[in-house]
Amino acid sequence: MLYCVMMDVNVPADMDPAELAKLREAEKNRAIEMQKSGKFIHLWRVAGRPANISIFDCESNDELHDLLSSLPMFPYFSIKVVPLAKHPSSIK
Repeated sequence: MLYCVMMDVNVPADMDPAELAKLREAEKNRAIEMQKSGKFIHLWRVAGRPANISIFDCESNDELHDLLSSLPMFPYFSIKVVPLAKHPSSIK
């Protein structure tokens, strides 16, 4: 099942810069691992905002939740999830 996941990043302004750098590196590593697994199939940055739009391919809502909550920056995300279905006019 495909999901469009929109994540806005809301890091506290007073977060220690060294801690934030460490967190971002861990986030990058986890995102790469998830992409290599085939579950995290697309990732785009939203221009001009600390946000991204991603496509996940998961077997269930629970699997998606487990993947999202495994991201190190999960506590700092505002997340909107949209389940996707094939469109009858799509040629793919």
